[in-house]
Amino acid sequence: RGSISETANSMYPRAKFEQEYKISEILSAAIYLTEEAGRKVRAIRESNDLHEESKGQTREGANDPKTEGDMESHRILVKGFTKGFPSLNLVSEEHEKESVDGVKVPPFSHLDVAAITKPDLNTPVLAKDITVWIDPLDATQEYTEKLTQYVTVMACIAVKGRPVAGIIRKPFEDTTYWAWVGNGVSPSLKNLHGSEAQEKLRVIVSRSHAGNVATVASEAFSPREVVVTPAGGAGYKTLEVIKGTQDVYVHTTLIKKWDICAGDAILREMGGKQTDLKGMDINYSHDQPPEVENKLVAAMFNHELYLEKLEKM
Repeated sequence: RGSISETANSMYPRAKFEQEYKISEILSAAIYLTEEAGRKVRAIRESNDLHEESKGQTREGANDPKTEGDMESHRILVKGFTKGFPSLNLVSEEHEKESVDGVKVPPFSHLDVAAITKPDLNTPVLAKDITVWIDPLDATQEYTEKLTQYVTVMACIAVKGRPVAGIIRKPFEDTTYWAWVGNGVSPSLKNLHGSEAQEKLRVIVSRSHAGNVATVASEAFSPREVVVTPAGGAGYKTLEVIKGTQDVYVHTTLIKKWDICAGDAILREMGGKQTDLKGMDINYSHDQPPEVENKLVAAMFNHELYLEKLEKM
């Protein structure tokens, strides 16, 4: 199920939970930490010393691997956030209790964040209302197969269940994509605007959980031709929609919130939309289950049309 950090309860006095933080500071730290974690993920892959284990099988029967890359990235992210923001609610895909003694406090400012910050949208927020979702290594299976184009490191900041900032780091391309809803986006996103409808509908789906998307989409959008692209990693797939190489990302099986929160925040700031198949926004509060059962649809354009066509899926 992933882990909820104890930083908001037993490790610290209750008064700490009334701490307030600025989103600009958490976002700045998150950019730094995802980039640090990404460097570690890349170094471990290039060393070929993954220490791969299996966490078991997914509901669909696929292997769910864990590597040293996952765990080292998790340590960097969780320790860094805990050191800098000890009252935050942190939810990570991986879990491990370790001391933060000797850990450096991450930077609370970033030039690109400062450049877009609107002071009236950056008032301090109570720590109890903030949840940071962490995916230390998205696309672990592909990471073990050296399909590194799919690999990302992600963090997402949610306030009262709503995603307000998302960071997707592509460590093997040395690029970080981030957005802060209502304020702006990273330089890497400024020239990306998705793509209006093409003659063929381009649908991107999971390599390991493709389900019945190809058949259902072909029937739903007939006579329009549908081209289905299997790909690894939720972060990768969302970015492909934002880049305009795909029209819609559809996920038909259970998915975890640390996989999709960062992409949700980026889509919101860029004019796109991600919901479950019932059209409901996803609640990213730490006191809600980390699973999303009702499938997923993400698009830059025509989201309502895709929901309508796919509702019987």
